[in-house]
Amino acid sequence: MSANDSYTRPAIALHWLMALMIIGGFAVGLYMTGLRLSPDKLKLYSWHKWSGITVLALALIRIGWRLGHPVPAPLPGQPMWQLRAAHYTHLALYGLILAIPLSGWLYSSASGYPVVYLGIKALRLPDLVAKDKELATVLKQIHELLNWTMAALVTVHAAAALKHHLIDRDGTLRRMLPVLPSR
Repeated sequence: MSANDSYTRPAIALHWLMALMIIGGFAVGLYMTGLRLSPDKLKLYSWHKWSGITVLALALIRIGWRLGHPVPAPLPGQPMWQLRAAHYTHLALYGLILAIPLSGWLYSSASGYPVVYLGIKALRLPDLVAKDKELATVLKQIHELLNWTMAALVTVHAAAALKHHLIDRDGTLRRMLPVLPSR
């Protein structure tokens, strides 16, 4: 595989960092919502919000990087339907990577709990909407729906990557995970 066939190191680093943060944020989100109100629950909500805002910032950096550094061409021999499915899945993932943190921020604003990034008062983010209990209920449902949609798409994305590596035995996964041995 030549250097032109691989993603750049910044693209790889952003991909895996964001993947870890998204999976971690999703897991914390699932766990914290089942807890009774306590200082620990409030701390987890803060961490969840910080993670989401960090993912949003990294997504903007990643999109900027990608605009200046096109992705490598698909490996030869892949059916057109798979290329289209991968393209639309990536577009949906990028959309969700932006929409989920924004929906969480909107939900937090409507709930009356501002986002104070990293607990630093100088980094209090502006409320995107006024406090509104009914709107908060709707935004919470939207945030959850978007997260479950992301979980489904990430599962499909990971399954496709494993299919390429284990069944097709091509270099698709190795382009984003260069530590894998050549097959």
